[in-house]
Amino acid sequence: MTTARGSKTGLARRFEGLDIGRVGLYGVLFALIAFYLSPLWSGFMTAFKTRTGFVQTAPLAPPTPEWFTVEPWQLAFATLQGGLVNSVLFVVPATLLSAFLGSLAAYGLTKLSWRGQVGVLVLFLAGVFLPYQSVLVPLRQFWSAVGLASLLSFAPFLADRADLIELTITHTAYGIPICTILFRSYYKTMDDEMIEAARLDGASAFGVYRRIVLPLSLPMFAVTLIYQFTQIWNDLLFALVLVTSRSNYVVTQSLNELQGSLVQEYNIQMAGAFIAALPTIVIYVVFGRQFAKGITGAS
Repeated sequence: MTTARGSKTGLARRFEGLDIGRVGLYGVLFALIAFYLSPLWSGFMTAFKTRTGFVQTAPLAPPTPEWFTVEPWQLAFATLQGGLVNSVLFVVPATLLSAFLGSLAAYGLTKLSWRGQVGVLVLFLAGVFLPYQSVLVPLRQFWSAVGLASLLSFAPFLADRADLIELTITHTAYGIPICTILFRSYYKTMDDEMIEAARLDGASAFGVYRRIVLPLSLPMFAVTLIYQFTQIWNDLLFALVLVTSRSNYVVTQSLNELQGSLVQEYNIQMAGAFIAALPTIVIYVVFGRQFAKGITGAS
């Protein structure tokens, strides 16, 4: 009796501060969350249904034992596994390089004084707003003129992956402007007294960056790495233009191959979409706290 009375008292205390307005607010929030997540839920449930089960059951309904199967996941993974490996091979270096070079550029634009600073900053801002579509033709012409596969003929392993190297360099160059702007916002909030003290002690410009600025930039690195990884991993446009060898197809190209020409296997496509999105979800879960810390630090 004592336990039941205590539990009832605790429950009453929990709802004591709730009024009609707050209950309505929570109701609206839960409704919006359910509305936003309903396509995700529908796709996840579809990935566990047979093709007949997808037709026979409602989109949001979970699969019944009769229609439950994991075969779509197996078929999707068999198609995507090569693309997943190729994507990792070019996304990781492109993400790291663009973030590091953007950090260096932001340091030079924020903490160092030199002529032409404003003009260079304007060029970086222009690079942020340059749409992908406007550079596709000159980009293809540039890499055709370079002939990277021929230049790397001395190393067959690299020559076979020239498409991925072109993709790495392109995404690195295209990502530097947005990384620079993000780091510049963060560095403007950084105290200059430590940097001035290091310079008085004889540290060089790069020494100040390596010993003071870089260690303090870890939260912003988390932000830019997550942003860049997501953008580059989900890119299909540059991959369609630059990657012509089927053995070098990235995950978005492999995902596009799941689309049938005569029959749409929606359950396999949904499973493939979740498999392709899994690395970005893992990145967000692992670095989520640093991401929030970096965002608030730059604001």
